Amino acid sequence: MSQIYEIGFSVGGTNYVGDIGSTRYIQPNQLAGNVFFKYNYNPRIAFKGTYSYLPIKGDDATADTPFRINRNTPAISFSNTIHELALGMEFNFYEYNTSSRTKNWTPYLLIELAAFNYDAIEKEEDLNRNGQIDADEYQYDRKTRIAIPIGVGFKSILSGPIAFALETKIRYTFEDDLDKVAGNNRDLKIEGNSNDWYVFTGVSLIYTFGRPSCYARRN
Repeated sequence: MSQIYEIGFSVGGTNYVGDIGSTRYIQPNQLAGNVFFKYNYNPRIAFKGTYSYLPIKGDDATADTPFRINRNTPAISFSNTIHELALGMEFNFYEYNTSSRTKNWTPYLLIELAAFNYDAIEKEEDLNRNGQIDADEYQYDRKTRIAIPIGVGFKSILSGPIAFALETKIRYTFEDDLDKVAGNNRDLKIEGNSNDWYVFTGVSLIYTFGRPSCYARRN
């Protein structure tokens, strides 16, 4: 009989898309991971809650456009760490049943709403007339904002209650300052024409448990 709950963890990599470094949307360069809990509402829909630890970085030295590579010497770089809590829904393209020999795998679509926390510059008014900031004057602060994660994946049973999944999840933020933490770089005011994105790509190990659901007993 199909189980109603799932817990698991994911390990993979993150990358950032914004005003510094590469503009490729899937190019993991930092080790990251998450833990999650799911409630299988029926064979097509599951509700999911996730906590994610997502370091990000960008470096113009590894950019894929000549402008970014050549605009500054030394190349502009940054690093940041994102903590994220997300709630959302998985939609399975096929019916998914852990007890079935023919319905034990499916691609899926994931749509969530996330709150994410990250380092940012606290006082932008300290910027001087050249658009730069003295390293002795700026202060970091943690900010919490909203992102919209959309992902795709594939999941399948491994053995008994154990399953695995492969997933890529792209987050659109409403912020343009994830890249304002730049270590020893002097120019921290890097802004473009669009908001920042961050991406996680990884593999998950999943354990299913709980009483058989009503729809499983009927089937």
